[in-house]
Amino acid sequence: MKKLILLLFVFTGFTNFYAQDITGQWNGVLKEMNLRLVVHITKTEDGYSSTLDSPDQGAKGIPVAITTFENNTLKLEAANLGITYFGEFVDGTFNGTFMQSGFKIPLILGREEVEKVNINRPQEPKEPYPYYTEDVSFDNTKASIKLAGTLTLPKKEGKFPVVVLISGSGPQDRNEELLGHKPFLIISDYLTRNGIGVLRFDDRGVGKSTGNFSTATSADFATDIESAISYLKSRKEIDVTKIGLVGHSEGGVIAPMVAAKSEDVSYIVLLAGTGIRGDKLLLLQQELIGRAMGMSEVQLQSSKELSTVVFEMIVSSTITQDLKTDVKKYIAEEINKLSNEELPAGISKDEESINGQVDQLTTPWMVYFMKHDPAKVLENVSCPVLAINGEKDLQVPPKENLEAIRKALEKGGNTDISTQELPGLNHLFQESVTGAPSEYGTIEQTFAPEALEVISSWILKKVN
Repeated sequence: MKKLILLLFVFTGFTNFYAQDITGQWNGVLKEMNLRLVVHITKTEDGYSSTLDSPDQGAKGIPVAITTFENNTLKLEAANLGITYFGEFVDGTFNGTFMQSGFKIPLILGREEVEKVNINRPQEPKEPYPYYTEDVSFDNTKASIKLAGTLTLPKKEGKFPVVVLISGSGPQDRNEELLGHKPFLIISDYLTRNGIGVLRFDDRGVGKSTGNFSTATSADFATDIESAISYLKSRKEIDVTKIGLVGHSEGGVIAPMVAAKSEDVSYIVLLAGTGIRGDKLLLLQQELIGRAMGMSEVQLQSSKELSTVVFEMIVSSTITQDLKTDVKKYIAEEINKLSNEELPAGISKDEESINGQVDQLTTPWMVYFMKHDPAKVLENVSCPVLAINGEKDLQVPPKENLEAIRKALEKGGNTDISTQELPGLNHLFQESVTGAPSEYGTIEQTFAPEALEVISSWILKKVN
């Protein structure tokens, strides 16, 4: 599912001419995320257009969806990702608020370059590592793309079990970096120190991997994992009878898709993987996170009613263009009936905002995700499965999903199943207070040692 925290976003658009010259480069830092942003504004015949850089994610020249500057206020909107920025021009800077999916973070944009704040991430390993590390690349011939990553092995010579790490939703690098955290680096380091090789790689279109991320679905990403397995089978250091998959969040959806079709997968580990259909999961997620954000019961109810109908339209749809038209018409009609008190957080009645919501809901990835029922895939998975969730996971609620995963596997005749709900952990497997996504960046811990031990000990039992 789509992460609620910013990964990459896009801005393009127009505005009415305003006397103040706002063209050029503007710099800021989302402090809670420790993520630098650079906005480049240029003047057009119609007003302004923008591009965005996210230096800490290696992204440059991202087009911006909507740029307006009226009444001394700059508005930037990434329609397809539900992101909006409003900043008032005061003494040469924009003092404003960055918003995504109801979350609000102060953001000041100024002319001077800003430095990234050093955040304490005590678990992050430091070189030299006590194991072999190699930068690698391999081809996905089906997609005509090259994927780049890192292979770590306990030693340079030998024959080792190995796992492929599969990232969550959104464009992710090989470390699954988010808010200064590098969970895949932590997992890779821990497993390799315990005798298990690890292959982790940049998502297509991210880092050193080629391809187009924005048009891909979970089914497309599954072919990337199949290519990773083929690559591992070509390496003499890999015990090809002991290749496993470890998937986080959406990666926990993709791992069963690959395992259900491939005899090369010996076992899979699902970290906050889903067991219920995408639209049902999003409704649960929406309510839990909305409540954690402080939305009123009236807002929660109106949000649920609106989303339920829209999601049903998407699940039953077949033609994308008709879908966008129908969804836009319904959303516009329904939200205009709501009072300001009933309007869900992050939802606006203006046409630009509605178009943004529709674009976000009707991307190929989102339509596929909502329609996909992981339970049907899990019924065809015969290899050993470990599924773990954090008790305080608000994005993939543990009770509903762990139960659905177990039932689906048992229905298919799988008898080697282990599920576990880990107390106090959130969606990123951090020890947390509330589990809300707003906590992710403020927690120093990247991945709870308890979860690392559960994963490692289970895999070692399967490969030894």
